[in-house]
Amino acid sequence: MTHGTTAGTTTVYQVTGMTCGHCESAIGSELSALDGVTSVKAEASANRVTVVSTGPLDDEAVRAAVDEAGYELVGRA
Repeated sequence: MTHGTTAGTTTVYQVTGMTCGHCESAIGSELSALDGVTSVKAEASANRVTVVSTGPLDDEAVRAAVDEAGYELVGRA
């Protein structure tokens, strides 16, 4: 799911493997490092990560960042 607004583009991704706040923080750190990302909210209980960016993100870059954090990107929610 992607929504464009004046505040940016919001995209929700399904991510497996998150179980706690540390997991959320690890994914948040990796995704925040991507160019254009302005905010990341990871929710382990929902296996969901919401990313706000200045424009559309490359899904493969997001997948690589999630993989680097040690989790698996299932796809867009």
